[in-house]
Amino acid sequence: MTEATAPEKPHKPTAEEKRRMKSAARLYAVQALFQMEASGQGVDRIVREFEVHRFGFAQDEEGTELAEGDANLFRRLLDDAVTWQAKIDQATDRALAANWPIDRIDPVLRAVFRAAGAELVNPDTPPKVVINEFVEVARAFFPEGREVKFVNAVLDHMARALRPDGF
Repeated sequence: MTEATAPEKPHKPTAEEKRRMKSAARLYAVQALFQMEASGQGVDRIVREFEVHRFGFAQDEEGTELAEGDANLFRRLLDDAVTWQAKIDQATDRALAANWPIDRIDPVLRAVFRAAGAELVNPDTPPKVVINEFVEVARAFFPEGREVKFVNAVLDHMARALRPDGF
């Protein structure tokens, strides 16, 4: 006769695990926004693809384990980026040099600005946290480049325009 075992309780994430999950969701949101623009696919299809292939304990093509992402934050960032794209792009344009409108910059940077802008239009996260988080996302894509400083400057300008009460 086998002994019945109690079902395992779901693991409640620690504060550090929650922070890492939010950081992963931000990175995934930038990747998803880039993919949406590059492929012309809609937000619903991209969300499904990312939730099936990237969230949880998935592995990439090289077998490296991907961080678990906060699915709720991921969905909210994509929904807000799509809903508020015109407002976010205008804030980005105002932060860029006059001769460099948003449609002339690198598509990865455009995705970073849109994802960060989506989080800035929602008052849940302090603007300085948004800036720091997306500067780290930019560093993941541009580890050796000047883009990280550029992202920091543009996001600081955007945050002051969109959330002046946060400073």
